Amino acid sequence: MSPLRALPRPATLALADGTVYRGNAFGAEAVAAGEVCFNTSMTGYQEIVTDPSYAGQIVTMTYTQIGNVGANPEDDESARPFLAAFVVKELFDAPSNWRARESLDAFLRRFGVAGLAGIDTRALVRRIVAHGFQNGVVSTDPAQQDAERLVAAAKAAPSLDGRDLVAGVTCREPYRWTEGLWTGIAGQIPRAPRPSPGLKVVAYDFGVKRNILRLLVEQGFDVTVVPARTSAADALAHQPDAIFLSNGPGDPAAVEGVRPVVRELADRGLPIFGICLGHQILGLALGGQTKKLKFGHHGGNQPGQDLATQKVAICAENHGYAVDADSLRAAGEPVEITHVNLNDGTVEGLAHATRPVFSVQYHPEASPGPHDAAYFFRRFRDMVVRKKRGEAVTGAAVAKGM
Repeated sequence: MSPLRALPRPATLALADGTVYRGNAFGAEAVAAGEVCFNTSMTGYQEIVTDPSYAGQIVTMTYTQIGNVGANPEDDESARPFLAAFVVKELFDAPSNWRARESLDAFLRRFGVAGLAGIDTRALVRRIVAHGFQNGVVSTDPAQQDAERLVAAAKAAPSLDGRDLVAGVTCREPYRWTEGLWTGIAGQIPRAPRPSPGLKVVAYDFGVKRNILRLLVEQGFDVTVVPARTSAADALAHQPDAIFLSNGPGDPAAVEGVRPVVRELADRGLPIFGICLGHQILGLALGGQTKKLKFGHHGGNQPGQDLATQKVAICAENHGYAVDADSLRAAGEPVEITHVNLNDGTVEGLAHATRPVFSVQYHPEASPGPHDAAYFFRRFRDMVVRKKRGEAVTGAAVAKGM
């Protein structure tokens, strides 16, 4: 006789508008509130779960079958998951992959994250697309499944607007990062030599993904990661050749103490490259403003167009806010918009016309996602090398590949 399977635990997702979805629990037994968003990636759920940019959010996967490759330490993008809860259509609880060390269920349980499976995720995504972001509550606690109470809790949950979520995900002390890209089984795949000479970069951790740091290392950078509120003086004490501004969660305008620091570093003429939240903070530092999107861009299939070449890259994105183009123009700073999202025309890249400063909204490091935009790391290195040689290089020229 086969062993009896445990009965599924009940789980509920209640939205602030009163909509209720009932399914089965996995992961930890918990009640978690957050802003409900959806991710359209077909692979890479572990990288999504461990991306600190999802702090404060309940993430729903649009791809229907999740968990088939389990989880392993190499694919973590941070030390632990920061998202509020994880929602899927169908959970595979018996993964089949040679790299798997545990199931997705066990992984989430280990970190105290609630999971919900078995609901109509298509209906949930259509509701978010139609009505925009809203808060929700996921309960995997069998004793807390009352719909009215969960809806009330969703209505009472705080918005992401105005909350400094970076403070909860940034590192506490500076550290060096030396790990490069994973290239397979050790000794079987030869590694290409990294560029030389070595260059020093200080990476501001607003919720940095590890694959960003790996790609900086692959470009020959000596990487020092510093907390989000590191002063300009403390960053300069590391004698960097350049500054990197990382991705991160939440409302960029609410991140405390960062905007004037980035402005000071830019005024000193240091080469600066920003990704995602780092791009938005750079836009704020240069006099622009940010705005909340209706339901954001989350997934590995967003079309980003380079305005100089008109070429389109398929991009990995994860953000609910965007730099407002009109505010940048009104600020009077010589800043060019270099890339846009073809779906809605929002700003996807900006560059300074007289300083070595540029940024992109999307994720050129992928993980998960396509690698179409990985060339930005090479351009960053080229900009730093040219600046160090004494050339009058600008972010606008670099962003255009000049």
